[in-house]
Amino acid sequence: MRLIDPLLMEFDREASTTRKVLERCPDAKLSWQPHPKSMTLGKLAHHVATIPAWIGSSLLADGLDLATAPPMPPVPETVAGIVKEFEASCAAAKGAMAQLDDAKAMGIWTFSRAGATLLSMPRIALLRTILLNHSFHHRGQLSVYLRLLDVPVPSIYGPSADENPFG
Repeated sequence: MRLIDPLLMEFDREASTTRKVLERCPDAKLSWQPHPKSMTLGKLAHHVATIPAWIGSSLLADGLDLATAPPMPPVPETVAGIVKEFEASCAAAKGAMAQLDDAKAMGIWTFSRAGATLLSMPRIALLRTILLNHSFHHRGQLSVYLRLLDVPVPSIYGPSADENPFG
């Protein structure tokens, strides 16, 4: 088994849950934000949807420099558009992850801005920290947005007040 294989399996499981959360976002509320310092629902959902593509597009390179990175695509106007981007984003990430042998997975990847290093770590740590943990963090924020909008929150790691997969 390669080092990447458990992360690929976890990514698949988590993507299924993330898709459920994204699909619950109401189209009519994409411009809503809980606080002036917070992202809108649409921007947050789009961020969650595109994290895998961002990783997938740079994982096999030695890093990513923000100064030369392509601009983020605009936020789709519908939840269906966001979910469609999420599906493509997941395919890009899985395709890149599948190409990692153990040596490449342990190889150093650097995130920089105009040549100044912001962080540097093995690719497998990048996958854990950004692709997975960073995504989970923002998915959790998204579930709070749903609660504040009185939208039923799906089960994520167990029952929510709205959905019990065990009962």
